[in-house]
Amino acid sequence: MLPRRLDTGMARSNIAISGSLVNLRPSVNTVSLRRHSAVLPSVLTFAVIVASGGLLLMIEKGMLNHMETPSPRGIGVKSDFIRNARNQDPIVDTEYQIVQEIRNRTIRTMCGQKNMPHSIWTLPPVQRRTVLQHILVSDKHKFLYCYVPKVACSNWKRVMKVLNGALENVDVKIKMDHKNDLVFLADLKPEEIKYRLKTYFKFMFVRDPMERLLSAYRNKFGEIEAYQKRYGVEIIKRYRKNPGKTNGDDVTFAEFLHYLLDEDVEKMNEHWMPIYNLCQPCAVTYDFIGSYERLHQDAQHVLQQIGAPAHIQFPERQTWYKPVTKQTLHYYLCNTPQKLLRDLLPKYILDFSLYTYTLPNTTSEFCRH
Repeated sequence: MLPRRLDTGMARSNIAISGSLVNLRPSVNTVSLRRHSAVLPSVLTFAVIVASGGLLLMIEKGMLNHMETPSPRGIGVKSDFIRNARNQDPIVDTEYQIVQEIRNRTIRTMCGQKNMPHSIWTLPPVQRRTVLQHILVSDKHKFLYCYVPKVACSNWKRVMKVLNGALENVDVKIKMDHKNDLVFLADLKPEEIKYRLKTYFKFMFVRDPMERLLSAYRNKFGEIEAYQKRYGVEIIKRYRKNPGKTNGDDVTFAEFLHYLLDEDVEKMNEHWMPIYNLCQPCAVTYDFIGSYERLHQDAQHVLQQIGAPAHIQFPERQTWYKPVTKQTLHYYLCNTPQKLLRDLLPKYILDFSLYTYTLPNTTSEFCRH
C-alpha cells in the first residue's frame, strides 16, 4: 500500500520516522544560528536537502503518480516566492526565515520536475478552472490573491473590498458576500489573465493541513445547517453502521475523514480540497506564501508590498470565531483510527511537504500526554 512505500522512501532519505510520526522538518538549533549568522547559507542548504529529500525520492520513484492529488505536466518555476526579507527589515525572525527558505527551495525543486506544470495553460481544464476561480484580482493595486478557505480568506476578501471601495472599512459588521464586488481571474479573457499573471504581485496563505481539515469539520458540520444537510446526512448514511434518521449534525471526525478518503480530489468542496489543487503553486509563480501561524505579520508584509493605504490593517478575528488550538488538534488526532490517518495522508502530502508542515504526531507516547 502507498503509506508503506512512503515510509520506506523517507527512511532511505534519512528523514526521521518514529511510530506514526514522520518529521519532514530538519532539526535546526536556531539559537546557534542567531549567534553564528555567518553559517546560515550552508545550514539552510543542508536543511533544504533534508526537508525535501523524501519528497524528491517519491517523485523519482513515481510514487506521486499513484496519489489522489492531480498529476500535472510541464517544467519548473524559475523565481523565488518571497521578497528578500533581509533587504527590507533590519530585524529578521531567523527561525521563520529558515522555514521560508526551506519552503521556497522545496517548491522550486518540486516544481522543477519534468512532470510538473509550468503554466496554468498546461493544466487539465478542470484543474485550470479551479485555480482561476480561486485567484482574486485587484487591478487598482496590481495584485492577485489565491484564496484558500479556512485560511483567513474571508478577512482577505474584506480587505480587498475596502481597497476597491465596496466597503468603508474592514470592521464593518456585515455578513461576508464571497462573490459580489470581487473580480476573479476566471472572469477575464485569456490575454488579460496572461498579462496579470506575468506582471502582478501574487500571494497566497497556507495552513497546517490537518488543522485546516479540523477547522472545516467543526465549522461546517457543527454550525452550518446547509452543510449538514448536503454532506452530513450522506456521510452518516455511508459510514455509520446503524445511521437511523439523521439531520447530518452529528458527523464524527472519523466519518468525515472516511468521506475524504473516498472522495475524488478534483470534486471536493473547496473547504477541504488540498491547497495544492486550489492554488497550483507550480503553475503560478507566487511572490509570497504566507502562513496562518504568522497571519498578522505576513498580512502586514503583503499590505506593504501592494501599497495599501496605511489606515487599512488586516482585521482581527471575529468574536464568534472558535480557533483550533494545539490541544484540540491533539485530542481529535489521537482519537482517530491511525490507519485512517495513514491512508488519508497521501491526498494531502503535497500540502505537508511543499509548505514545510510536519506529518501528524500520533505516537502512543505523544497521545498519552
